[in-house]
Amino acid sequence: MLARDLMSRDLVVVAPETPVSAVTELLASRGISAVPVIDAEGSPVGLVTEGDLIRRLAEAPRGPLGWFLDMFRNPEPLVARFAKAHGATARDVMTAKLVTVPEDADAETIARLMEQHHIRRVPVLRDGKLAGIVSRADLLRAVLRDVQRPADAPRQDDASLLRAVVAAMREQPWTDTFWVYPDVEGGVVTLYGYARSEVLRDGLRLLAQDIPGVTRVEDRLKPMPLILRAAL
Repeated sequence: MLARDLMSRDLVVVAPETPVSAVTELLASRGISAVPVIDAEGSPVGLVTEGDLIRRLAEAPRGPLGWFLDMFRNPEPLVARFAKAHGATARDVMTAKLVTVPEDADAETIARLMEQHHIRRVPVLRDGKLAGIVSRADLLRAVLRDVQRPADAPRQDDASLLRAVVAAMREQPWTDTFWVYPDVEGGVVTLYGYARSEVLRDGLRLLAQDIPGVTRVEDRLKPMPLILRAAL
């Protein structure tokens, strides 16, 4: 599976100037462990995690010989730690060295990056802009789907998969079956037509990719024109 199939798209983001108190309240109220920091163009510049905020509480006071030992240390890590402990904005406390992947990065590459860099989540970029985030939980869900899917199950032909996709769409009251036109080729489902919202796009993608035999879902839906919205 690729990053575009695994990533979470409905992201909560903050600006670099967001106060630390607001970031802390956001993480607590949404029940999330990290929030991306993006600039005015939508490009990620950092990530504020629970760990970054916990360091504010864990800063230990210097011992009696601290001033002497500090003379022989590289000051940059000490300055960075001080900034995280005393910073007032997201820019001050965020982790700025991001490990990112494009939308077509496969699950194995993402897992390897997480292991190499000891991180729990990887931002996904599209043309330099933040498109989503793949977390360890997203990877585990993908593994679980593969384990639950019988390895020796006969591969369905594209026509059967298309019928399964259409049937699954008709079972859900929130799908606009009149405006969404799925197609299947080589086990890959491509969604054409119009979508009313990003939430509906994500729902259709998840619905299609959970059908046994589907290898990937390509989202080519366009925003629904106002004239069509008025007809709903």
